Amino acid sequence: MISKARILRTLPLLAAAIAALLLAACQKPTEEAASGGEPKSAEAVKPPASQTPEPLPADDSKPIPAPAGAADTPELRIATFDGKTYDLSEHRGRWVVVNFWATWCAPCIKEMPELSALDTMREHIDVVGLAYEEIDKADMQAFLKKHPVSYPIAIVDVADPPKAFDTPKGLPMTYLIGPDGKVAEKFLGPVDAKKLEDAIAKAGDAKAEPAAPAAKS
Repeated sequence: MISKARILRTLPLLAAAIAALLLAACQKPTEEAASGGEPKSAEAVKPPASQTPEPLPADDSKPIPAPAGAADTPELRIATFDGKTYDLSEHRGRWVVVNFWATWCAPCIKEMPELSALDTMREHIDVVGLAYEEIDKADMQAFLKKHPVSYPIAIVDVADPPKAFDTPKGLPMTYLIGPDGKVAEKFLGPVDAKKLEDAIAKAGDAKAEPAAPAAKS
């Protein structure tokens, strides 16, 4: 039979062993986090990837067939940032460049000066910019003051984008609308004046002229 004195002598050792086990259990989450395992707390968990389209690099620009989900003759009536209303149907007889973009998209910003020059210099071409993002009017005003353009800008409700156009999977995304109001071509990725005017010339528009040199930023 184990004596009382012996039991008392073993208690400190047992307590030390239990303490060591508890300490190891507390340190385990830290070790897992350091090795790529689960983080220690919910605060460290990253939220799910957003549905915001990614900016596309310059070498990804390419024309693609008119989207099946978009209307053959899309309608667009939207309030612009200057307080006016842009109605795509009022631009029949002219080529229209509908450019989906965002202020956080570097390739979008890079193409803006050239789109602005195209809108100004080509009488048969109009451009409209659709800002696909959640942004305050004050922030947009500050952005456009720094990056002015000649064409109208509208802020798109990302929760309710224009139904006649596909929801952007990447930015910039540009539609070329023909004088008949139909989608002639769609570009996923950055565009420039040459790509747009080449597409217009390919469609057989006699008014298309060689593209002007790219604007320097």
